[in-house]
Amino acid sequence: MRGQVRLSRPLVLEAPARAGDGAGGFVEVWEVRGTLWAEVVARTGRDGPGEGASVARTAYRITVRAAPQGAPSRPVPGQRLRDGARVFAIEAVTESAAGPGYLTLWAEEEVVA
Repeated sequence: MRGQVRLSRPLVLEAPARAGDGAGGFVEVWEVRGTLWAEVVARTGRDGPGEGASVARTAYRITVRAAPQGAPSRPVPGQRLRDGARVFAIEAVTESAAGPGYLTLWAEEEVVA
């Protein structure tokens, strides 16, 4: 895979954050961390029952440029990538087979039908 990465798709990196709900509690919101150019490759998919609807889940391998450990622009599990209305939940992050300048993100997209 070395040298064959095509970072042609801009994805917005979002991290979960807590915000006051106005009643003394908190709600989870998503804070934008920046835009990452990515290569997105579908891996597997499955349909299953959801809460009152059918849910399709598709796994993806997403390649992005590496950022230093601890940098706000470096994706970590629990964050997500957004492409308009599409959301890719990041499940794992590994060094990429494409070389030391890249990371591989293992993500899942959930679509309610």
